[in-house]
Amino acid sequence: MQDITTMVQKLRRPRLLMRAARMGAADYRRELHLPRLLGYGRLPRTSNALLRLMEMERELDHQRRDEAAAYNMNRHLEILIAMVGEFKMHQALYPSA
Repeated sequence: MQDITTMVQKLRRPRLLMRAARMGAADYRRELHLPRLLGYGRLPRTSNALLRLMEMERELDHQRRDEAAAYNMNRHLEILIAMVGEFKMHQALYPSA
């Protein structure tokens, strides 16, 4: 099984989408944004949140690639912003992981 860092680094998404996500991550606040994406209640650890966000993002990316009518670019970007923000926190907490 791959570690989270490897899984995130292997993601290949359109450059513009990732650039917007990195810019949005500068304003990412876990306590405000994460409950809206994952559901309200106790916030999961960064690694668990990141895995759940990656699963949600993977589904949205399939919709994007298939040009599905249900694809929501705003939702996709929100999840990517949260992924980038959570990944930065994960790296800060576990620098060698």
